[in-house]
Amino acid sequence: MDRAPGPSVRLRLTLSYAGFLMLAGALLLAAVWLFLLRYVPERALIVPSGTPIRYDVFPVRSNLLRVFAPRAAGVLAFLLVFGLVGGWFLAGRMLAPLTRVTEATRKAANGSLSHRIRLPGRRDEFRELADAFDTMLARLDAHVAEQRRFAANASHELRTPLAISKALLDVARTDPERDTAELLDRLHAVNARAIDLTEALLLVGRAEQRSFEREDVDLSLLAEEATETLLPLAEKHGISLETSGEFAPTTGSETLLLQLTMNLVHNAIVHNAPGGQVWISTAAHPGTVALTVENTGERLSPELAATLTEPFRRGTERVHTDHAGAGLGLAIVQTIAHAHDGTLTLTPRPSGGLRITVELPDAT
Repeated sequence: MDRAPGPSVRLRLTLSYAGFLMLAGALLLAAVWLFLLRYVPERALIVPSGTPIRYDVFPVRSNLLRVFAPRAAGVLAFLLVFGLVGGWFLAGRMLAPLTRVTEATRKAANGSLSHRIRLPGRRDEFRELADAFDTMLARLDAHVAEQRRFAANASHELRTPLAISKALLDVARTDPERDTAELLDRLHAVNARAIDLTEALLLVGRAEQRSFEREDVDLSLLAEEATETLLPLAEKHGISLETSGEFAPTTGSETLLLQLTMNLVHNAIVHNAPGGQVWISTAAHPGTVALTVENTGERLSPELAATLTEPFRRGTERVHTDHAGAGLGLAIVQTIAHAHDGTLTLTPRPSGGLRITVELPDAT
């Protein structure tokens, strides 16, 4: 925003300090006049002869004013100069932290998010501002790094099916006698994967922008719907599903929360041991509701579990199915949970498999 130049804050504080100092001096001189000089007689005191006199000199108000006024003016001039110089110095010392914050803001505006203010000293308003600004820079830096990594991974993932389609078409062009049905099947599979990936990316963007209307949603009903929808997939892989829980009301987008539940159950099915089990449960706690999905499978380390929410992380160490997926399942879950002011917790089960819990604010 373009603004007209004006006096600096340091100059205004300096003038304020000097003005208050001058006002205090003027009030002090006025008090001297009001409570002292007004009681001094205006004329010389005539004492009758024979009256005992204790002092030989009797001050006259006009004489005192003639002596007092120049000195009072000198004191006020000194206070003015002292107030300007001292106020300029004190204002500079007080505003020095703001100068560092301003420099950090300019660097951030130019795209540099790696620097920090780290203002030393005990806590006060300036240091709270600097600490809050450092926290904001750290979050922005992490968010930008995540977005860049996500964009790079998305570009790579989208380029793969396009490159495969191009290769298949080139082969078909150079080999007219190739089986057309096989080519079409492979192109259909590659195209379906590209469409699924694009829809997942759009869903992530929609959830991050929080561009949805909030309504009352029961997580237990979503869990039942997701279980019924994915039951054929579970039967195909020999996985048994078990749903339990209680009424778990929250507010948010029913479509996004259903997608969250579907992703959790789907991941629990396809990343499972043959003949394994999946447990889906809901619970209501004071102030929050929870959706928990557990499955069986290989034992996972906490370090590996912590990376499974990263985009395009497929957890190949635990995949035993032919469903590779786009690698966005848990990334979408985490994005939707954060968009609904919730949390996502991944905990490896001691006997193998994973326990995933989503906690959301309740509807009250």
